[in-house]
Amino acid sequence: MTAQRACAVSDLEQDTPLRVELDGVPMALVLDSDGEIHAIGDTCTHGDISLSEGFVEGKTLECWAHGSAFSLCDGKPLNLPAYEPVPVYVVQIDGDDVLIDPTVIKEV
Repeated sequence: MTAQRACAVSDLEQDTPLRVELDGVPMALVLDSDGEIHAIGDTCTHGDISLSEGFVEGKTLECWAHGSAFSLCDGKPLNLPAYEPVPVYVVQIDGDDVLIDPTVIKEV
């Protein structure tokens, strides 16, 4: 499979997660305060909660329900109760388009 358009760069607000779904794969996209765009799996590994409804701080996304924070860079949980990582996807930018291949998980 190849990368597909997830959204426009201009659709992203700094430190505000955006939920997208590509080929049935839910993702949370985040434009962080450094201007980097991240794509991680949208489902908290602790309790089937949408991470895109959570809070961004630096390079982390915190689950609003139980407080587990996940690294936007490698998907690893930084605190309990979550202990399993979420997938992280490779983001490509083409003009104003954010492109992601939902079948390719970033090697970290």
